[in-house]
Formats: sequence, C-alpha cells, structure tokens
Amino acid sequence: MARVATTTDAFNAVAEPRRRQILDVLAGGERPVTDLVTELGLAQPQVSKHLKVLREVGLVDVREQGRQRVYRLNGRPLQPIHDWVRQYERTWNERFDSLDELLEELKEKEKRDENSGE
Repeated sequence: MARVATTTDAFNAVAEPRRRQILDVLAGGERPVTDLVTELGLAQPQVSKHLKVLREVGLVDVREQGRQRVYRLNGRPLQPIHDWVRQYERTWNERFDSLDELLEELKEKEKRDENSGE
C-alpha cells in the first residue's frame, strides 16, 4: 500500500515531532516565523519547510503583517485525529477505573494488616 504524502492529511503531517512542536507553540497564539525559529531553536529554512506542510493540510493559516508572515493554528483539521483518539478513551477510562479499584483494595488490605498487628 502506498504511503500517503504528508501534505494530504493531518495524521501524517503531525506524525513529525517538529511539526507538533510548532503546533504547540501556535496553540498559544499567533507567532511570526522569527519567533518560531527562536522558540524551537531551528534554522529558518527548516521551520519554513514544516510550516509549508502544515499550511498545505490546513493546520495553520498565515497572514502578512508588514514584512513578516504571522502564523496561527487552525484546529479544524485536527478533528479527525480527535475523533480517532476518542474511540480509545472508553478503554483507557475502564483501565484507569480498574487500577483505581485495585489501589483501593491494596490500601484497605494494608490498613487491615496494620490493624491486625496491633
């Protein structure tokens, strides 16, 4: 099966850690490229390359502000990722509930053991 290009969907675009870092920074608000370069400690061409991919899948929007390009997060394309992860939320919650029950049982057993030793 052929691999989907990173520029066709959000899943592939966010698979790259640096792009996720860019999205994390932009989640805090609009930022010019120069701020992203400084914040991420990457060379400007690298940041621009990642921004291009994010722009092509619609995860970021760009606007001109004087001589700067200012980027902002567009969360709508993340919805399919959210929906996919949500499928697993029930399983996680059930496992966490089971773990909570086990921990309570262990605490109660520990209290009984301490009280029987008095």
